[in-house]
Amino acid sequence: MTGAMDGRAEDRGRVFQASGDQHISEHHHYGAETDPAGGPDSVRRPAVGRPPVVLRDRADVLERLRAGVRAGRCGEVYVLYGMGGCGKTAVAYTFFQFAVDACGRVGLWVSASDRASLRAGMLAVAADRGAADGELHAARNGLRAAADLVWQYLDRSAEPWLLVLDNADQPEILGDGSWLRTSARGTVVVTTRRSAAHWWPGAELQHIGVLPGADAARVLRDLAPHSGTEEEAAQIAERLGRLPLALTLAGGFLSQQVLDPWTMETYGRRLDEGERVELIDQGADALSRKDPRHLVGLTWQLTLDAFEARGLPEATALLRLLARFAPEPLPLSLLNRADLDAVLPPARCETALRALLDQSLTELVDVGVRCVHSHGVLLDSVAAATPAETAPVLDSTAVRLLDVAVPERPDAGPHDPLLRLLVPHALALLRRIEAPATAADALEVATRLAVALHRTGDYLSAWETARTAADLGERRLGAEHRAVLAARSRAGRALFRLGRYPEAEPLLTEVRTAQDRLFGADDPDTLDSAHGLQLVLGNLRRRDEALTLLRATVAGRRRTLGAAHPLTLRSRSSLLVLLSAAEVTVEEGGALLDLPDACDRLLGPDHTVTLGARHNRAWALYQLGRFAAADAELRLVTEAYRRRFGPDYPIALSAQQLLARTRSALGHPDEGTALMADVVTRRERGLGPGHPFTLASRELLSTFTSGQPHPPGA
Repeated sequence: MTGAMDGRAEDRGRVFQASGDQHISEHHHYGAETDPAGGPDSVRRPAVGRPPVVLRDRADVLERLRAGVRAGRCGEVYVLYGMGGCGKTAVAYTFFQFAVDACGRVGLWVSASDRASLRAGMLAVAADRGAADGELHAARNGLRAAADLVWQYLDRSAEPWLLVLDNADQPEILGDGSWLRTSARGTVVVTTRRSAAHWWPGAELQHIGVLPGADAARVLRDLAPHSGTEEEAAQIAERLGRLPLALTLAGGFLSQQVLDPWTMETYGRRLDEGERVELIDQGADALSRKDPRHLVGLTWQLTLDAFEARGLPEATALLRLLARFAPEPLPLSLLNRADLDAVLPPARCETALRALLDQSLTELVDVGVRCVHSHGVLLDSVAAATPAETAPVLDSTAVRLLDVAVPERPDAGPHDPLLRLLVPHALALLRRIEAPATAADALEVATRLAVALHRTGDYLSAWETARTAADLGERRLGAEHRAVLAARSRAGRALFRLGRYPEAEPLLTEVRTAQDRLFGADDPDTLDSAHGLQLVLGNLRRRDEALTLLRATVAGRRRTLGAAHPLTLRSRSSLLVLLSAAEVTVEEGGALLDLPDACDRLLGPDHTVTLGARHNRAWALYQLGRFAAADAELRLVTEAYRRRFGPDYPIALSAQQLLARTRSALGHPDEGTALMADVVTRRERGLGPGHPFTLASRELLSTFTSGQPHPPGA
């Protein structure tokens, strides 16, 4: 032997050559070995889990896609993007079938979910279009550019084609080797979760979202036509957020039941009772391979895994934080806070949010306030998969973010669109939080939010928020927890403003009694409920009870809070309304009529309590027959109210109604009637025609128009 290699081996053959003695141990393993030349079984048939029975909605998208192949156009790239489970592949499948069956295109379907699948699939496309084995072998072994080979044969194709690149959620791998190109011989369709336009230069992007309500219900009826009515299907569809994957799994579950078939009504009840992600995923075919993309509990985990692989753990952390909130628009201002630091570095929040947007895991919406909006099933899925040890930090951080967003001391003011947007998120936290201390903090924030809504005149939202928050808090904390009782008290205050006195009175009485027993008569919470209750009693014409309770409240607030505290001054101001003309001049030794001046000195002329005291003193002056003084006071108050709160604000209308009285009493009946008519119109529009305040205003207007107003002392 010469010392050079004299032998040659082919395929799996081996050559051993030595110049001396050698001991060779050789081990052979057979079986699960991947042939590097392997590829998909077919690129002519779509590799989809469960083809749609009927594709609902999507008509506009499909028509745009069909128009091109129908006209014989080529060289186009369409990108169908959207969150996982929204039906991108179903749209591509339906278009694929049309292009092949109706337009004679050669259909080619490649999975682009990872580098190996993309490369193998595209080389199989080259083979389908006529590439020789030697060329394919060279491409597989890196001896020639694989992407160039594929597109060479696509460009030479004798027949026009449609190429679908499915699940291209890592567009960077399409860029490696330039796998995505255009050709004069065909059309390319890409399905992806990645929405950023820079990934798809020159392509036509088409967002695929959730289904409209009626179409979502029809999907359930298509799959399980005998399980329920159209109305029941619509209710289930809404609970599932109209997400096509969830609808398909739910319909599959209902259609598969044999021994004890469920109705849609039963399914809907079970969704509300238990772990809905697990229930939804029970609709997957038990005999098929579990593809994570076909399960709502796993489909988004693919993206979270990709974040970790790309060094973006903060994107996962941010999504888990978003999953503590509701599937409703969440103001972006909440995420621009240093309070995020326990979950992710605040400086990285921008990067994390962009990553979520790019992966279609959330979207930007503008509802008068810039927000992010994430799908409910996605959030439930992420919350269910969140490690238990991280939940307390996520919950406490979410509560802090809401706490900062709600005014610390809500004041009267005009409508604030931000407040109503926060409501579903405050309630979602109360549903998710397990730890009692954090639940109590969340309930206090929700109650303060109800106060803020109340102070803007949105009494219905205030009542619904406080009532629901109290119910949710009671489950974790018990009926007699301080925070639960405070929330119930706010619900009673809102019921009063809604004119529902018969409901407000027993609720506030029950709460105040419990607070008195548990915390004492002079506790601030007890006194707050007492102040609210006296307002109800006064409007129920139980004046003596109201006056006794109000005087006790004033005394208690003086002892607990001090004489100069705004709440003490507010309760004293209420005496100006409740006392008769004879009583008001002697109350507090005659000093009560000077209360607005004290408020001006202690709080400032524009403070809400100061304006309220002037308003109430004007009523007392009117009762005393001092119409000119009352009128002068009211002109200042009415102008201040309109400037600060707008003409439709409840207390602005109350002041305008009293101004109508003083104008009429001073000999200006036409002006008084016009002011009063405006009050009636605005109260009918804002409070409704049956509200006690509206009824009282309409009755007062009738005395003006009849020419028989009856001012005090007349």
